[in-house]
Amino acid sequence: MAEIVEPIEGYGLSKKDQERALFSKIGVVGCGRDGRSIVNLTAQSGMEVVFIEISEDKIQDALKEIEQSLDTKIENWGLTQGEKRGTMGRITGSLDYSDLRDCDFVIECIRYEANGARSTSLRKEVFKKLEEVLSPDAIIATNATTVIISELSADLKYKERCVSLHFPIPHSDAKLLEIVKGTFTSPEVVEKIIRFSNLIKHLPIEVRESSGLVSMRLMTVMLNEACHILMENLTSMEDIDKEFTVIYGQRYGIFELADLLGIEKIVMLMEDMFNEYGDRKYKASPILWRLYHSKQYGVQTGRGFYIYDEAGKRVTPNNLI
Repeated sequence: MAEIVEPIEGYGLSKKDQERALFSKIGVVGCGRDGRSIVNLTAQSGMEVVFIEISEDKIQDALKEIEQSLDTKIENWGLTQGEKRGTMGRITGSLDYSDLRDCDFVIECIRYEANGARSTSLRKEVFKKLEEVLSPDAIIATNATTVIISELSADLKYKERCVSLHFPIPHSDAKLLEIVKGTFTSPEVVEKIIRFSNLIKHLPIEVRESSGLVSMRLMTVMLNEACHILMENLTSMEDIDKEFTVIYGQRYGIFELADLLGIEKIVMLMEDMFNEYGDRKYKASPILWRLYHSKQYGVQTGRGFYIYDEAGKRVTPNNLI
């Protein structure tokens, strides 16, 4: 008697019919410091990530920086060699926007200009290029702290899929994500981004579109006051930072934090907030302007409130007074 063998294909989903999990593949446009942080974070969370850069050299530099950050995590017992290989295997760099075609979520993180500003016209171009290659239900986001997402999405056909995000501090332990709904952003997109935030183990906070959002409005006011205290010579820069960390339980002192975020970005944001709200508490301190004009932007340039070695480790306070 012949054995009857039934094919199993009819009882299961073929690859073609299987529904892909949301956020299984995401894209990042621009792999500078903020972009690298997002690529690193999402790849470690198990997502496939494609990032876009302007040259092959930029791609290799970004991959090298990401690998070095993973090596540092291994040295501190926060990662294994196998996890590092898995993370790097999920990251791909590209020069071609068409490689983002099957992403269901893309974040724009193009670099800051030399003066700390980010070009609105260039970001609009990025959004238009993304709309050309992405499916209509793919989410397009910008990483920003200003009133910008409504403007960036205004000329697009599918405006409702655009949203703004902000990771307040580029550190693995600062697990909070500000989610900014623009004029056109749909509630469904916000719900999906909350799911994304949970996938990367970040606390989602919904914030209305505004300059500085919540995190940077708090931080810049504290930084300005710390600068005034320093100019009054009440105590040293290091002791101000010690008070900030010990009393309030912060990982970084307020001056250390400014160096980490970038003085040029902070000064430009404070100008934007001053113009938006008209309150002098957002007017950058003379010390901040002195650092800005002398291009002492913090960790990335090796000099800010503190002086840093080549590895970005703090060496000594800068002589600012």
